[in-house]
Amino acid sequence: MGLEGWEGRIAEMSSSEDLKSASTTFDALGNAVRLRILVMLMESKKPLHITAVASNLKMDYGGIYRHVEVLRDAGLLQVYEVGRSRVLSPVNVELVKDLIEKAKNATERH
Repeated sequence: MGLEGWEGRIAEMSSSEDLKSASTTFDALGNAVRLRILVMLMESKKPLHITAVASNLKMDYGGIYRHVEVLRDAGLLQVYEVGRSRVLSPVNVELVKDLIEKAKNATERH
């Protein structure tokens, strides 16, 4: 979508509720650890235990869980209780891939 397409989308998103929702999504994606969590989950062909994500990122469970809560609240992943474990699965995968690609392209232009 070119810049002309974005002008129309911005006009459509003028309500404060829409802007708050967009802000929540961008806040969640604005952290490298959270992006790494999402990319790991998107590359996996199956949901992952939060302990496996923590181990892979060499972080403690509590630190990862705080990031997971932000991503869940933004609607970017789901957390399932499996026994005493928490399993993570990405949501809106195409949206996240598209936003990451657009961010890369914007960075490359400058």
